[in-house]
This record gives sequence, C-alpha cells and structure tokens, in this order.
Amino acid sequence: MRKILVIGSGKSSSYLIKYFLDKAEAEQLQITIGDINTNNADALIGNNTHANAITLDVFDEQSRAEAIKNADIVVSMLPARFHIEVAKDCIKYGKNMVTASYVSKEMQALDEEAKAKGLIFMNEIGVDPGIDHMSAMEVINRIRDKGGKIILFESFTGGLVAPESDNNLWNYKFTWNPRNVVVAGQGSAAKFLQEGKYKYIPYNRLFRRTEFLEIEDYGRFEAYANRDSLKYQHTYKLDNAKTMYRGTMRRVGFSRAWQMFVLLGMTDDSYTIDDSENMSYRDFVNAFLPYSPTDSVELKLRHQLKIDQDDIVWDKLEELDVFNDSKMVGLKKATPAQILQKILMDSWTLGEDDKDMIVMYHKFGYEIDGEKHQIDATMVSIGEDQTYTAMAKTVGLPVAIATLLILNKQITTPGVQIPIRKEVYEPILKELKDFGIVFHEKKVPYLGYNPLNA
Repeated sequence: MRKILVIGSGKSSSYLIKYFLDKAEAEQLQITIGDINTNNADALIGNNTHANAITLDVFDEQSRAEAIKNADIVVSMLPARFHIEVAKDCIKYGKNMVTASYVSKEMQALDEEAKAKGLIFMNEIGVDPGIDHMSAMEVINRIRDKGGKIILFESFTGGLVAPESDNNLWNYKFTWNPRNVVVAGQGSAAKFLQEGKYKYIPYNRLFRRTEFLEIEDYGRFEAYANRDSLKYQHTYKLDNAKTMYRGTMRRVGFSRAWQMFVLLGMTDDSYTIDDSENMSYRDFVNAFLPYSPTDSVELKLRHQLKIDQDDIVWDKLEELDVFNDSKMVGLKKATPAQILQKILMDSWTLGEDDKDMIVMYHKFGYEIDGEKHQIDATMVSIGEDQTYTAMAKTVGLPVAIATLLILNKQITTPGVQIPIRKEVYEPILKELKDFGIVFHEKKVPYLGYNPLNA
C-alpha cells in the first residue's frame, strides 16, 4: 500500500479525499487525514477501509514528524502560513509535497534542497492559483508552437453564487474566506500593463475601474484588477506582451455598491474600534458619519455618499440591514473590516440548499505572420451541495490528480514549482475534463485592451 498523508480537512478537501478514496483500490492507496479536529475527515471517510483520520496538531513537532515519516507523499491543505513547517519536515525525511497555495519566500528558499534530494514540492495547483496557470499555459504554448507571438493576456476568476441560488440584490454570497473578500485590494495599488504602458489603480479607485465580460449562457460580469497583474509575466514568458491584466470577477453592479464601504472606511483593518462589542449595526454605520443633532443616520449617509433614494445601491444597503439598531456587533476591539465581515455574513452566507459557482475567463491576443488574432476561453463549474462545492472541486481535484501523478512517477522534475510545464498541466487538464472542468474556446476578432481601462 502506498501511503498518502493529507494534513487539513477543511471545506476544500471534500473532492480531494473522494478522489483518493475512489482510486484507492486500483492504485493501492492508504490515505491518512490529519487534523486538529477529525469530525469532517471522519464524515468524508465513512466506512472506507482505505482511509483513517488522526488527530494532528501541525505545531506538535513530534506527531507531525511521525506522520510525515510514515507517508510516501504529503498533501498540505492547511492555511498557507502553516505549510512551511510541513515542508521542512518533508525535506528532512525525503517526502514529496503538494499544496494549493502561493509559493511563499520561505517555501522558495527550499528549492535547492528539494532539488538536491530529488523532491517535488508542487504549489499553486488549486483553482486560482492553479487551473488558471495550467489552462493559460496550454493555450500560450499552443500558440507559440504555431509560430505565434503573444501580445495580450488577460485572466479573470470569480468565486460566486450559482444562478439558481442567486437571490439577493448584490448577486453575491461568500464561497470562500470572507475576510479575503472584505480586505481585497488593500496594501498597494493594482498594477498592470496596457499597450506597453504601466498602469496603476489606487485602492480608493479600484472598484470604480472595472472591465465587463460576457460568458455564454451565464450573462454579464464585471472584473476589478488584482493587486499585481505582472506577477507571472516572466514565469509565463510573456516579457514582450504589450498587455497583461489579471482580475477578480463579480456580477455587474457589485463593485459600484462595494465602493460605498471603501469610501466610508469600513474595509479598513488597520485599527480597532472602541467599545465595538456594545455597538449596534446602526451605531457602526453612524461612527463613520458626521454628527448632526437632527439628521437621521440614513439621511447623513445618503448625503455623504451622494446616493439618491431611488438608487439600487441604497436598496442594497438596506438589504444588509445595516441600519438595524437592535442587531449587535458583539466583537471586542474589532477593526472596521472585522465588523463589516460580521454584518455581511448575516446576508451572504450560503444557505443549506445554495450552490456556488467558479467562473474563469482568459483572453489571448497574438500575432502570426503580421495578423492579429484573439482567443477567448471560459470555464464555469457549479457545485453540487454544501459539501461538494465548486470551490472544493476546482481546488481539490487538481491537487489530488497531481499527487497521484507524482506518486506514479509521471511528474518527475524536482524542486519548488508551480504547474506551468507540459509534464504537469497536460495530464491534469485532460483528467479534469472527466469531472466537467472544461474550457470552451472561441476565436474572436482581435479587440486589443478593453477601452474602459485605457
């Protein structure tokens, strides 16, 4: 039996574990799932004799080392900041490792040791990052093989609510970490390349500079720029591209409404609010508005943000119940961002029967023999239920497939890496099609960069 150790059994692990269990008999796998709390792992395993759950505290050096020593390969589904402790043990005990997270500086520093020991440390192999890398490189390399030169690359991903569960005015519910949604875009200006010129969007304007996208059968979306669109320019070998833009997708209208919270300062995570635990939602809103002995909170807010009473943005605010004087924040020494997150979770948490949706959209502009062409590629995945979500599917399946390919020595290149080589992305993209994760490509007239961001 070949032993796979999965560390972490959170929401994104359902498809990952199911994939291993479905393959266990034929591939002779024994899966051990380690977590500080094994309830979810136990539920996912059921009565399957090819798997077992163990209590594992990643900060307990002895039990962590023991579990890693006993494995043939390690999958870390922990929060990104905890991977490094696992990675160091994998170096020490000579184990390959797979994660869905971005490569940290600490992880990259292990590259030489991993190569020296012939170990594969595969990272960024979830959905975004992950499927975005693989699907982009597949098309980029195909164009290059035909003698083409990439002049434009745009890539967008969104974790959204499925159309059948889309029942609020924001057309949005949390499908992943709510905190990441609330603080998105903060820290530095968004940076991208447009027609050979560097462009920057400061945080206070980020949600008012959107690009519109149309996906067949699913309608219109908007996208705001990621913090650094140029992060993968050299990695993708797109140093000569004139345009490179990466963004996050939402339904049209979300960003204009979200800008209200940005302007008021409610997304700020840099300071705490005094006596926050005793504030009502209404008190929280009022804390960001000027004092008036006569005007209501509603009137002050409309005046401050210049919102007409018949504007749908106002309806969106009211739908969140932010003016409720009896709902309490209940969080001690909370930042504005933490309080806003709590308020939003009242309205945007997926219901028991809700389904989520992952949407991805790539644009490839290229030149062959002096003529310009464009390919648009789209992928939509809809979840089954609250356990087998689209997010868990698109994160967990690439991780699981890569793990088995490494175990079967079909991926052999050592080192700390991301899935941009044919050895990795070709077999994974091929198998993902069996699970309905398919990109639909369409050749369209070359349009260049969207003029809305010119």
